[in-house]
Amino acid sequence: MLIFVLVMGLFLAACGGGEDTGSADNGGSDDGGETTNDSNDSGSGDAADEPEFEKQTWRFITEELDGQVQYEYAEEFANRISEKTGGAVTIQPYEYGGLGSEVDQVKQLQDGAVELAVMSPGFTGGMVKEGQLFALHYLFPSDQRKTQDILNTSEALNTDLKERYEEYSISPLAYWTEGAMAWTSNVGIEEPKDFDGLKMRVQESPLMMESYKAYGAAPQALSWSELYTGLERGTVEGQENPIFFIYDASFNEVQDTMTISNHNNYVAMTTANTEWFNSLPANLKTVVTETITEMQDWVFNKQEELNSSFLEEIKNDTEYPTEIIELTEEQRNAFKEKALPVRDFYRENVSTVDGAILDKLIEEIKTAE
Repeated sequence: MLIFVLVMGLFLAACGGGEDTGSADNGGSDDGGETTNDSNDSGSGDAADEPEFEKQTWRFITEELDGQVQYEYAEEFANRISEKTGGAVTIQPYEYGGLGSEVDQVKQLQDGAVELAVMSPGFTGGMVKEGQLFALHYLFPSDQRKTQDILNTSEALNTDLKERYEEYSISPLAYWTEGAMAWTSNVGIEEPKDFDGLKMRVQESPLMMESYKAYGAAPQALSWSELYTGLERGTVEGQENPIFFIYDASFNEVQDTMTISNHNNYVAMTTANTEWFNSLPANLKTVVTETITEMQDWVFNKQEELNSSFLEEIKNDTEYPTEIIELTEEQRNAFKEKALPVRDFYRENVSTVDGAILDKLIEEIKTAE
């Protein structure tokens, strides 16, 4: 019992001393407070250090090859997005054919198998009928800068036509020109009668076919992957494309003449899968839309650079000499006269809204000019 009393006395003295020390030593109390606060600060710091963007990879398909405008665009876009997200978002650009044909690529974007694509409206013409208006000849100004400005600001395109595409899970985020179209052939196209019976290659677009029928041609739909061989063998006898593409795809090797006609522009669309784009976090969606806006000037300058330099390459190519025909204003007007009635064909046989989007665009073009 005595031992028990002595032990308990020592135990209580120790407890009492601990409590006195804790209450009397303000430093001890403060240290305890600081320790608690440090713990809280550490927790806040961890939250602040969380990355702003989650790591992810997007696939970006194009209709062209490395060195051509669309692929160059996709690479530049990928670099800018990576930089702005601190490397969190990786974008893998794909050359044409890497994931199938143009038609395959449209389907992959719709299904969400890929997130982004550069595509031309011609390959979606059977689905989004209003988009065929880009096939109308002599619709846009011959001045490329004015055309790009219209593509940037047009409500008919960026609101009305965009809504039509989104019905099919495709969101056009921007429209841009890859340059004025030129005709190549072995007959030397200078007036409409030069098209008589010419087997002209076109994309899968009923309106493109109608546009060339108006000149008297015999249009044939053909994928561009088959075009070189088709021209070489005479399966098709003529084609249209921007100058940079004509040279880079070596069409000048199997065609004797190139007509600078300015009859149309090769319009491309930066597109995204609608559901995927709408599901992006607000901060990431802002990065994407800001980058697309920045890219409009970049891609305009890039296409100008390539079209100009490749025109010189064609002129100076002695192994495959090409006659360059540049239409006068009078010659262009002869083609335009044949082309204008095709707009009525579009309104009556293609458009699902009686040409309302086209008519709105025409008014916007008149204002811009």
